[in-house]
Amino acid sequence: MIRVALSDDHPIVLAGMKALLQATPDMDLVGEAMTGKAALELMREERPDVAIVDISMPDMTGIDLAQQLALECPSVRLLALTVHEDRTYLQAMLAAGARGYLLKRSAAEELVRAIRAVAEGGLFLDPAIAGLALSCSASLGQPSPAAAGDGLSPREQDVLRHTARGLSNKEIAYRLEISTKTVETYKARATEKLGLRTRSDIVRYGAGQGWLKELETDDSTPGRNASDGRP
Repeated sequence: MIRVALSDDHPIVLAGMKALLQATPDMDLVGEAMTGKAALELMREERPDVAIVDISMPDMTGIDLAQQLALECPSVRLLALTVHEDRTYLQAMLAAGARGYLLKRSAAEELVRAIRAVAEGGLFLDPAIAGLALSCSASLGQPSPAAAGDGLSPREQDVLRHTARGLSNKEIAYRLEISTKTVETYKARATEKLGLRTRSDIVRYGAGQGWLKELETDDSTPGRNASDGRP
């Protein structure tokens, strides 16, 4: 069961997310807040697996909240749900430690998919703005995909591609028909070869390779259909 906390200053948005979570069997809503400070108190008390946070909230922005959570509640994985589609906000949220960035105009199934990906330790970016991750890399002082080099084996590339697209190790193992341990081994080898240290690095590398654009047309990605029952 994935424990989820919500924070958004729009009652209708909050009610919609609440209804969606309550209808999703593997998710448990542990609390909701309508201000940044109330959200921080909620996270401190409940320590959810995933915290869904709006960037624009009264008294404390989602960016400030993310920075504070990284210090006080590092086990809480943050998923930004926002109307902001420009690079500045994406860059700020990734730098603050957010594990996901989803636009409010996305379909409800995408929110479910994003929560599952983040809860599994993945990094999820809305396909509509995923390409901006590449332009964020220079500003954040991260390795540039263009300069990272190649030399990956086909299987290492497969694993890294799926990781960049937000799939968990378990989902990758299911898709490639290999064990989760083998996925971890390929991922470790690939990241070492490319000098990638974090999930954000992998996403930026994937953006540079054009892997994230595939999400816009690939309907076969595990988890895209929230009702398919796959892990």
